[in-house]
Amino acid sequence: MAYIPPHRRHTEGSPSPKPTPAPESLIPAFRKNLNFKSFGEHKRKEKYLGGILYAHGAVMKWFPVGLTDDSQFSSLVSLEPVSVERKSGEKPLSLVLMRGCSEGTNELMDEPWLLVAKSVMEDLLLSFQHVKGAMEESNMDELKPTLVARFGRILFYGNSANSQESLKSNPLGETMLRQMKKSFYTNVPLSYMEYIRNVAVEKLDLEYVEEKELYYVKLLDNLRSDSTVSCKCTVTKDHQKIQLYKIEVNQVRNMVADMSCLGKSLDLRLMLHTKKIITTLSDEEINGVKNLIGSAVLDSEVKGGLRWPFGEDSSGSQYAVIGVWHTTAKSYGNSSIRFKLRHADRFDFRSSTGEVAQEASLKMPGIVSQLRKQVIDESLVLKMLEDNLRLIWDHCLSDGSSS
Repeated sequence: MAYIPPHRRHTEGSPSPKPTPAPESLIPAFRKNLNFKSFGEHKRKEKYLGGILYAHGAVMKWFPVGLTDDSQFSSLVSLEPVSVERKSGEKPLSLVLMRGCSEGTNELMDEPWLLVAKSVMEDLLLSFQHVKGAMEESNMDELKPTLVARFGRILFYGNSANSQESLKSNPLGETMLRQMKKSFYTNVPLSYMEYIRNVAVEKLDLEYVEEKELYYVKLLDNLRSDSTVSCKCTVTKDHQKIQLYKIEVNQVRNMVADMSCLGKSLDLRLMLHTKKIITTLSDEEINGVKNLIGSAVLDSEVKGGLRWPFGEDSSGSQYAVIGVWHTTAKSYGNSSIRFKLRHADRFDFRSSTGEVAQEASLKMPGIVSQLRKQVIDESLVLKMLEDNLRLIWDHCLSDGSSS
């Protein structure tokens, strides 16, 4: 359905009030004291965590959502083993409701999306101010901010001390869970992909947009040790080669909010990130990249779908291939949201490991458009976020097995 902003929702014959900036008294104190101009006046230092690049001041948080009474947390939830193989060999766990608790019971909230929206709103506004500062430093058209919801499972990692036996004498609590190592597992069941494609797309009133087949070639740039170059490539018409479409530097995460969605079969990640399109490479650098792409051989028998003849996976002393992705994706959307269903076949040359995954994500360009305005109507952004999260809770956190 088309999104109607609150200031345009009015009865017949009544005037449509224009949005006005929030009064000074209503602006949270912590944001009053910030000098947003300072974000663009110095070079921000980004940092790697687990091989992923985060912006300076990036927000990273996890919280459970769904229970009406937090005091019952330890008695209503448990950590259960998940049959997922990880590179480290650790046995992952997932946070689930105890048997007997299900959606619609008194233990679960009726409108959890309202709590989520309020929990992430200030983080989103602050993180986007950082993004605006980065956009002022560079060419605004080169830096692309994206707000996306990803669906999967939050995996917890612990040792024998976190086993179910020890938890009997040491009740499970949010403090313990925050201290445990976590990851977000994006590979969703095939039943979920079929449910979204055949049922949820119609319920969300989304139109088919396009289907794309892309190859991503990840390059190590020895002259820029803090950057990974991502070459987005299409397949030639004769399906014999790949050709360069766009060159980007590695994604930078500005906000990551992970939620264990109690009572649902999948968990949720809300993420604000940016990508920068490279337009400043020298002719020699561009030729080096094109030569690497041109020497790739399409091969469906290898992980990632690409291989290179011996000795041709590097370009001089600057670029070297460190990973490849082969993706096919279908997208559906309207003016406010865009749903993408993607099959991804990846291979990492450094660790010689690969994976095949079915992934789903929902981008929110409508909210990003509002956040990019010079004067932000915060009440409108909050309402749009609440509406999008309600759609997600109603239609996107079930694996389809019970539908």
